[in-house]
Amino acid sequence: MKNREIKRTVAIVGRPNIGKSALFNRIVGRRVSIVHEECGVTRDRVVCNAVWDEQHFELIDTGGLGTMDSGSAHDIIVDSTNQQVAVAIEDAAAIIFTVDITAGILPMDEEVALLLRRAGRPVFLAANKADNMERDDSSVEFAQLGFPVFPVSALHGRGIDVLLDAVLSALPEAPPPEENKPLRVAVVGRPNSGKSSYINRLLKNDRVIVSDIPGTTRDSIEIPFTIGSGPQARHYQLIDTAGVNRRNRRSGAVEHYSNIRAEESIDSADVVVLLMDAAEGPKLQDKKLAAKILEAKKGCILAVNKWDLTDETEVTQTQYEPALRKEVPFLDFAPLLFISAKSGFNIRRSVELIDYVADQVQMKLTTGVLNRVIHDAMEKYPPPIVKGRPLKVYYATQSGTGPIYVKLFVNNTLRATSSYKRFLINEIRKAFGLEGAPVELKFVPRPRPDLEEKKKRNA
Repeated sequence: MKNREIKRTVAIVGRPNIGKSALFNRIVGRRVSIVHEECGVTRDRVVCNAVWDEQHFELIDTGGLGTMDSGSAHDIIVDSTNQQVAVAIEDAAAIIFTVDITAGILPMDEEVALLLRRAGRPVFLAANKADNMERDDSSVEFAQLGFPVFPVSALHGRGIDVLLDAVLSALPEAPPPEENKPLRVAVVGRPNSGKSSYINRLLKNDRVIVSDIPGTTRDSIEIPFTIGSGPQARHYQLIDTAGVNRRNRRSGAVEHYSNIRAEESIDSADVVVLLMDAAEGPKLQDKKLAAKILEAKKGCILAVNKWDLTDETEVTQTQYEPALRKEVPFLDFAPLLFISAKSGFNIRRSVELIDYVADQVQMKLTTGVLNRVIHDAMEKYPPPIVKGRPLKVYYATQSGTGPIYVKLFVNNTLRATSSYKRFLINEIRKAFGLEGAPVELKFVPRPRPDLEEKKKRNA
């Protein structure tokens, strides 16, 4: 066995459709993995930091192990899922081997048990679906697989505490908590736009499953990623999302939840990379994702992937960019980068751009310069007359970051038209840059000390 760094990592493994994801969600205390009766919903490793009884550890949900017979047909999804499970077992300090107590021991359970015995990790067998005490007795037969057995119910939470007490006792001591908060980067796009290939190119390994079959990634997968070491290291949490499909009557429940999870990933991110296919250009779903990013007020990068495929068309980046900008004009502030996850073109540059946008989102605007920019903008282009009077801005100050919030004290908030708001935002961008960072203006009435004093006297 290779020397490896032992971490407080627990992997949940087993054959398909036995409740691994439900158990994962029960332990972490929220719905992270998609749970559905359809087999094979989870394919990649889904990793999440968990806390149980004040103990911190990393929990991995894995895809169901397909047949491991050497004579079986080679299916790219099944093979890749098995490979992901093997990596999770290698990374784990302890393993929760999940079985279905209502089904008894099946041949696939025996195959998984053999694999786990060879792995040499502490293994704890979770006999799931023990929804009542009567079913607990059925767990005895699983002892013949050679591991300590714990009847549990992921659905009702039965037996989870006893199981985890045993599992956590097998983990190494917890290291000191890290002070560095990782930058959360969500990679979103339509199916087959190359999101997983891009993630794998960044990580320089096959961390997530890649195939030509659209919809290979079914859930949002979070992956820690670090560049450098020591105090200068940069820490990231990459989020590979399922490709967002157009919702229609034929969409299944898995696709529905995949879309919801991708949208939730946007909401939780610091920076979002919207990945588009160079050959196909922006489609309706790309535009909807762009609108979602704008609505969530997130830092954004537009990345056109598969640029290597355009060599034969002789289309240049200078020709391509105006057409793309025309399709998503509301993200005109987002930087655009042409990349190739396959060849590695501009991949390093994309990380630099992620860092740059993250800095822009957190930029602090100098109050004096901000007020001068607003004043000069209103001198150059006076506000429109609304109900007989123009808008007056007395003072501006930044009130927050992520996004950039600017509070403007005005004579009347109703005189701030949407078109004039956009004009002021553009002027602020010209002065401060803020490339990729959303800017929000909040107009508030200027305080009137004389009126406040009068109210107090009349109270």
